[in-house]
Amino acid sequence: MKRLAFAVALSVGAGSAALAADLPPPMAPPPRAPAVYTPVAQIYNWSGFYIGGNLGAGWNSAGSISDTFGSTFSTNTNIQFLGGGQVGVNYQFWGGVVIGAEAMFDWLPNTTNTITVTGADGTTAAATINNRWLTTATGKLGYAWDRVLLYGKGGGAWVGASNPGITVNGGPGAFTGTSNNNLGWTVGLGVEWAFAGNWSARAEWDYIELQNQTFTVAGGGFFGRDVISVNNRSINMFTAGLNYKFGGW
Repeated sequence: MKRLAFAVALSVGAGSAALAADLPPPMAPPPRAPAVYTPVAQIYNWSGFYIGGNLGAGWNSAGSISDTFGSTFSTNTNIQFLGGGQVGVNYQFWGGVVIGAEAMFDWLPNTTNTITVTGADGTTAAATINNRWLTTATGKLGYAWDRVLLYGKGGGAWVGASNPGITVNGGPGAFTGTSNNNLGWTVGLGVEWAFAGNWSARAEWDYIELQNQTFTVAGGGFFGRDVISVNNRSINMFTAGLNYKFGGW
């Protein structure tokens, strides 16, 4: 019996080996596709020096006006065109915080402001003040979402004005003295978008508060030696600008 069992096992093993020899070889796995490198888009860096130009509109507000004779006053606050340029520098920290500094200069053509004075006896006078240019020097603080920067700014402002003039009842008059103090402070808000390479576009609002002014009318006539005081003077301006950034660090 043992010999018979051994013979049967030997014959089964031989048959299995022969069957395995007749089977086709296993197929090789398909070749793996080569890895494709996809570059990671870099976050825009706002650091660097920049220069640009701007166009916009602004208007003056004379605030409160009074004089030594208790006259009544009226003023015009027409919106005027302005244009100029800016130069500055930004530095971006990790996390999107951006600090910077900027100097901005704008021409203010045709910004003649007229103050109409009406005396107690009905005599009228018209004082004219013509602001010609505006300069601001500010610090900036903002936050960047990649290519979009939201920022605030604040600092000092200087306004250049031509010599003021006055007419009394339509005739020429003169000032014997003016405190033509056109210094002040400014704050502003803006948003900037880096749309192509180092080019960016921005929109900005600025508020400028100027120091008080006084004008002393020349002697003679009803308004002779009258002192006109202009308080709480301010300028609002909206501008759209284009900047080019020179590299970064």
